[in-house]
Amino acid sequence: MNVTQHTAMPVISVDNLRVTAHNDNGDELDIVSDIRFTVQKGEVLALIGESGSGKTTIAMALMGYARHGCKIAEGNIHVAGTNIMNLTPAQLRVFRGNKVAYIAQSAAASFNPGMKIIDQVIEPVVIHGTMTRKAAKAKALALFRELALPNPDTIGDRFPHQVSGGQLQRLMTAMALISDPDVVILDEPTTALDVTTQVEVLKAFRRVVKQRGVTAIYVSHDLAVVAQMADRILVLLQGKIAEYGTTAHLIGAPQADYTRLLMDAAQQKERPSHWCPAKAGELPLLEVRDLSAGYGPKGSDGLPKVRILENINLTLWKGQAIGIIGESGSGKTTLAHAIAGLNPACQGQILFNGYTVADQMQKRTDNELRRIQYVFQMADTALNPAHSVERILSRPLTLFHGLSGIARQNRLYQLLDLVKLPRTVLSRRPWSLSGGQKQRVNLARALAAEPDVILCDEVTSALDTVVASAVLDLISELRRELGLSVMFISHDMHAVRAVCDEIVVMRNGAIVTQLARGNYDQPTSELYFERLKRAVPELRQGWLDEHEEILKAE
Repeated sequence: MNVTQHTAMPVISVDNLRVTAHNDNGDELDIVSDIRFTVQKGEVLALIGESGSGKTTIAMALMGYARHGCKIAEGNIHVAGTNIMNLTPAQLRVFRGNKVAYIAQSAAASFNPGMKIIDQVIEPVVIHGTMTRKAAKAKALALFRELALPNPDTIGDRFPHQVSGGQLQRLMTAMALISDPDVVILDEPTTALDVTTQVEVLKAFRRVVKQRGVTAIYVSHDLAVVAQMADRILVLLQGKIAEYGTTAHLIGAPQADYTRLLMDAAQQKERPSHWCPAKAGELPLLEVRDLSAGYGPKGSDGLPKVRILENINLTLWKGQAIGIIGESGSGKTTLAHAIAGLNPACQGQILFNGYTVADQMQKRTDNELRRIQYVFQMADTALNPAHSVERILSRPLTLFHGLSGIARQNRLYQLLDLVKLPRTVLSRRPWSLSGGQKQRVNLARALAAEPDVILCDEVTSALDTVVASAVLDLISELRRELGLSVMFISHDMHAVRAVCDEIVVMRNGAIVTQLARGNYDQPTSELYFERLKRAVPELRQGWLDEHEEILKAE
């Protein structure tokens, strides 16, 4: 496609970029091709598209890096006055240390858990010899203040596990900025954060980028976030440019069908529900009474020393979907673990069809295990990478239903049809599937047990907007076809509202309010819930500024 280039001398200039890889047959395949764009000093360019579209591949190429098995096959890449295609490996190391910085999606995975934070933040400039340790530490503390971190003079003395996810993401930003790079690459930096943490991190990112005049590449699949951060947007589809232009133009008048598809998916429209409130005298399918749970060794009172949940009461009816929302650390996943028996409750009862079930999974009958199934957040870690999809799905069919031979094969085909996967995936292993396909296998494994309830724990959090929307469609269809009850845990307010009949709001291990989906837009007296609603980014420019002004006025 034709892309209009800037006329001024850009900080980043990419022309005819092509990155390739080889398949199992040794054939060369294009990962991205015919990529052209420029970025001016102080400008933020967003790379947006679904998983596998080439966003991170392009971002990595700006540092002269290609993933294992890939290579930069063609094109010119100029960054901060340097043609990186001409650099030797030694020159590339210096370039990466001084000219360009990378902020990864998962700060928790990027920090060394055994080193103090301050030592890791100053490490780049100390290793490259551009600053003394004393000067680097002083600069790090100044950055901590600039990024609005709490206790900036002492937070660096902590270890990574001793700070929150949002704080860790800002600390990683300090590490990236300490060398005063010309270019900063932000790769999905807020995807794993809850809405209130995300908005604070976005404000910190944008403030620092503007104040320092940093040129930035912002990789994301979230158009609402991009609308707050970027001056220009490059939309990618299957490794090629689908559309490229200013943020105002793309959001206000998108030209490409794929851009419009991304915008529709970002809205997360409400899916219809056929659930009707229970009739008088009908028993709940699942009931939680006065449940408390925690972690760690037990004290003299027989209760865990670290208490997460306190006196939770919850009811789930047949065919109903309940959404559990709240900030990170509010107890959402601990509640699901307690219901599933993965982390036993220390007090209270869990009733299924009116009968009390054991608090520990090991003490439950096979039938009780079958009827409550858990769908984990990360399909990557939930599915055994060494097993084929057929073996993964066959296990519950054999364990719970005793199926084998033709009967099992036919049921496997039915399961794949339910989750809309082709039969060819049966012979494949999880690592060869896309993120959306893996999550569908994850769902199919739970459905193989023929459960009454599925506990969906952040099942769309790691997925791009289009794939997440498709998974929400699937959950809605499964409810209608199978009469499933669903507990849907998420920090994504749009997703919860899209598929759930009722919304339960948790904070600090307690339920603070519960409301019907139809009442979501109505003001409530619960200030915490109102704060959560306000923190959900809207698909329009200027929302972040308005959010900041509202908070100042309160």
